[in-house]
Amino acid sequence: MAESRAVPALPDGVTVAELERLCVTFATEAAGFVRDERPPKVGVSATKSSETDVVTVMDRRSEELLHALIQQSRPDDGILGEEGADVAGTSGLTWVIDPIDGTVNYLYEIPAYAVSVAVVAGDPHTHGAWFPVAGAVADPSLRLVHHAGRGTGAWTTPEDPSGGVAPARLAVSGEDRLARTLLATGFGYASEVRARQAEVMLRVLPLVRDIRRIGSAALDLVRVADGSVDAYAESGLNAWDLAAGWLIVEEAGGVVVGERRDGPPGTMLTVAAGHALVEQVRTLFVPGADAAPEPD
Repeated sequence: MAESRAVPALPDGVTVAELERLCVTFATEAAGFVRDERPPKVGVSATKSSETDVVTVMDRRSEELLHALIQQSRPDDGILGEEGADVAGTSGLTWVIDPIDGTVNYLYEIPAYAVSVAVVAGDPHTHGAWFPVAGAVADPSLRLVHHAGRGTGAWTTPEDPSGGVAPARLAVSGEDRLARTLLATGFGYASEVRARQAEVMLRVLPLVRDIRRIGSAALDLVRVADGSVDAYAESGLNAWDLAAGWLIVEEAGGVVVGERRDGPPGTMLTVAAGHALVEQVRTLFVPGADAAPEPD
């Protein structure tokens, strides 16, 4: 099983708590922007992997805002974003950002999209060469921000803390049986990828309680962290899709792995669940893997 990681050596004067605070601040500001400044009709500025994989004007404007906020506070750090305006850094830390995770939901005014902001150590361009140090996933529709720092726990906080509502600590589900598992997943945009994922679902669906497809990987991972789903598995995720959510799940007591039981999550596969369930779910999505037995 994937091991928990120690906090890396940070630049002088930098703490995990400060990085987590900045993640919350930046994600919350961008979330308010994409919600409150949304035009009556959102324009599609481009497509990415296919005609169904869209980039909205607001994606680009949100990423520009996040770049400005990060560079004002942390000018020596790198930036890796979904829309491709990357910045090389010199500090050893990189901000991995998704300006709107769940763009299609946002386009259709379905209230299940998020802004994901994380700080990672290592090289996020290379699978297995990085891991998150702090992160936040802001939910504009619910006006909540979910956040964690390595070693600080995972929390949900109101977007406006002045209302007097205390932060809630997150904890993953204790479910240990596949047959009782509510499993979140997602599907890619390329038609050939969707065809393969549909074949996997034919095998998986009879073995679990039910499946949920929300449309935002960041929010799926948050739902694992708060226990509102038991597990999550999906192929095709990039660093910006999973960086913040990965840490939030781990700090909520869960495990996040890839196609190997002791390997990091990534494009090939990302699986998140509690300790008793994660290996059972992983084997469902890895061809040729022996099925993990359910507990007696």
